Amino acid sequence: MTLPPSSSSSPRATAKTAARLPAGAKARAPQVLAAMQTLYPDARTELQFSSPFELLVATVLSAQATDVSVNAATPALFARYPDAQAMSLAEAADLEPLIRTIGLYRGKARNLAALARLLIERHGGEVPNDFEAVVALPGAGRKTANVVLSNAYGYPAIAVDTHVGRLARRLGLSTQTNPDKVEADLGRLFPRDRWVFLHHALILHGRRVCMARKPDCAACLMRDFCPKVGVTLPEGQPQKGQPAKGSL
Repeated sequence: MTLPPSSSSSPRATAKTAARLPAGAKARAPQVLAAMQTLYPDARTELQFSSPFELLVATVLSAQATDVSVNAATPALFARYPDAQAMSLAEAADLEPLIRTIGLYRGKARNLAALARLLIERHGGEVPNDFEAVVALPGAGRKTANVVLSNAYGYPAIAVDTHVGRLARRLGLSTQTNPDKVEADLGRLFPRDRWVFLHHALILHGRRVCMARKPDCAACLMRDFCPKVGVTLPEGQPQKGQPAKGSL
């Protein structure tokens, strides 16, 4: 398996990454991990799949869409196109009606049709266990590759979506807005063998407690040590740290 290039892999990049970490991030990281293990001990992806191909398709569909909407559409999609061979024979127009309820469905239909053909042409119809090869597929990117390789093949990775990025900043673990840089910061702070778990747990926490607009800080297990960077809480909610105006 070809591993993804990471800014945390070289000593020079590591020094730069460490210098960017917010004050107290290294001390908070073990507390965050302990809280996540208590709250979501069995955290895993909420996308429904039964093969690496189905996971790849579902992940491509999940961009700027909810897992709920993807899971509602994929049973019919996979019944019609269960593998890359079947989907490679389809045109985007054939796929569109099956994923119409998912955001940006036209562009995603084009990507899926092209993706399936490339899997046949370059990889024998199988999803490659190779980071660069997955990134090169239409509709995929670093986040997609991390999700697919970690969940399908057990590769340790932290896929940074909007939830993971938002919580990393609110918890004072990173100041970055670029997902690749957030990934590098989190990779420096947490044990490699907990990266996949952390990714899924942060997503669940972002969906259930630390929402973008109205975080439920009063109900959060991390309220006593979370700096709440960028959070403005309603009156009566417990305050910690020095929150800025607005929300992340």
